[in-house]
Amino acid sequence: MLESAKDMLEKAVKGHYAVAQININNLEWTKAVLLTAQELNSPVILGVSEGAGKYMTGFKTVQAMVEAMMGELKITVPVATHLDHGSYEGCLKCIEAGFTSIMFDGSHYPIDENVAKTKELVAICREKGMSIEAEVGSIGGEEDGVIGRGECADPNECKRIADLGVDMLAAGIGNIHGKYPANWEGLSFETLDAIQKLTGDKPLVLHGGTGIPDDMIKKAIDLGVAKINVNTECQLSFAAGTRKYIEEGKDLEGKGYDPRKLLKPGTDAIMQTVREKMELFGSVGKA
Repeated sequence: MLESAKDMLEKAVKGHYAVAQININNLEWTKAVLLTAQELNSPVILGVSEGAGKYMTGFKTVQAMVEAMMGELKITVPVATHLDHGSYEGCLKCIEAGFTSIMFDGSHYPIDENVAKTKELVAICREKGMSIEAEVGSIGGEEDGVIGRGECADPNECKRIADLGVDMLAAGIGNIHGKYPANWEGLSFETLDAIQKLTGDKPLVLHGGTGIPDDMIKKAIDLGVAKINVNTECQLSFAAGTRKYIEEGKDLEGKGYDPRKLLKPGTDAIMQTVREKMELFGSVGKA
């Protein structure tokens, strides 16, 4: 069932588990995520970055693909189509395309501008019955060879954004996108605890879910994280499965070069990764 992320995340907060946002990049990835969620009876959020949306020829194409696929595969678990790290303009495009949820990443703006733009989008989403995620404090990563720990958000700024009526809040707590370096300092649970105390039961979002130790994931969920984003780990799984297939020469056997056969090992690997994450996050059987 295609819906906003609001209800599924409110249930997650009350149930002390987290819903996985799995980013999709093509038909195979979308099918893999939907089938796994259905198999495990778990809610799921399909994340679409602006780059991935462009690659798939536009947000309207993505939305139409998901809707048709859910019908053909008889998917009954709660599913949300969600813009990931969207610009203001990108959010408007996804609203027009019929997405059920958006993320406005205004973290790079001064807080007053972030508040103003988020407030405008909250009003539109309320009218459309969509859910909206906002961000305070940037998510770290690698730039020009320099590893950033990730900026920890100001809890008071988080409260300002949360009070606007957003459905979920992404706050930087030392998390990063991509692979975590060996010298990563870990998540700042002090920051997360302070944010949770100021924002109450507001569902919190943890970006950069790939590579965070299981014990940190579970502690973050205990402190109010109800949505965890996974992308890099699926990319790595897909690449490894595809590489193994080719290195073993399977593409040279019979019609092994058929793209449906060529893409299957990587797709199966994604399904396994998604299965492991849903089990870890505690969302299995919660649809």
